[in-house]
Amino acid sequence: MVSVIVCTFNRVKYLPICLEKLANQTVSSSEYEIIIIDNNSTDESELVCELFIDTHKTINVHYFLELKQGHTYSRNRGITESKGEILAFIDDDAFVEVDYIENINKAFSNLEIVALGGKITPHYESGNPPVWMSKYLLPLVAALDMGIHKQYFRKGKFPIGANMAFRKNVFQNFGWFNIELGRRGSKGLEGGDEKDIFLKLHKSGTKILYDPNIKVTHIIPESRLQLTYIQGLAIGVGSSERKRLKNTDIFQKSNKILSEFIKICGTGVLFFSFLLKGKIQAAKMLVVFRFWVLKGYFK
Repeated sequence: MVSVIVCTFNRVKYLPICLEKLANQTVSSSEYEIIIIDNNSTDESELVCELFIDTHKTINVHYFLELKQGHTYSRNRGITESKGEILAFIDDDAFVEVDYIENINKAFSNLEIVALGGKITPHYESGNPPVWMSKYLLPLVAALDMGIHKQYFRKGKFPIGANMAFRKNVFQNFGWFNIELGRRGSKGLEGGDEKDIFLKLHKSGTKILYDPNIKVTHIIPESRLQLTYIQGLAIGVGSSERKRLKNTDIFQKSNKILSEFIKICGTGVLFFSFLLKGKIQAAKMLVVFRFWVLKGYFK
């Protein structure tokens, strides 16, 4: 059985659609369950969940309130409450396709697969991506598209939390989500909790699958495209990396600094490339984003 874990916080606008998409699947309802973890929402999320459960009695849906504030607390609570051998995580503003569960089951029928990520298509509520957007900044909107063919993530690359799945024993073998990482309500935009797990898998030699047939659409409201939000997100990326590496050895810390130096050089090359193409806003955003990440890491 697949346990789909939906961690939610004040997304009452999108949560009902997210849940309805999960209820409308090509497989029998006996093949999956929906675990909703409400992380102290102050809107009407609880009422939405109660109504959904009441009107979908043939679906295995379970609602839990997680009082410890933080995305990682919610994800770990979902692991605790789930009954499935396969744990799938999606965001509360991500909408799955009708064959989402079916394709997860197909992927994990290969016993060598212990973790995977699927395709994430951004849907901009404003209608179009901002002028500063480039393929190098698509992770800012949790977008992921590696083509139409299945493949393994190469070292250092990994799925995005809006569409990822694991065998449950991954968390028994490698530990749960690091509670020092991830977002905490409306306080800051840190992350890195899924990255921490995937890097452990990479280090162990475990292959992580990209499956383009497991698709979600991720809603991007106008507020997530404002410079203040992007700045907070970039600083959160940097500070999350600092926290993730604080207990590691000097070798890993040195590798991180070298990696950032390489990214700075790459950003410089891309900056001039975009300028030559007349894409001034895209060029500027690459530079300021890298600056904000470094600010978050070294502050």
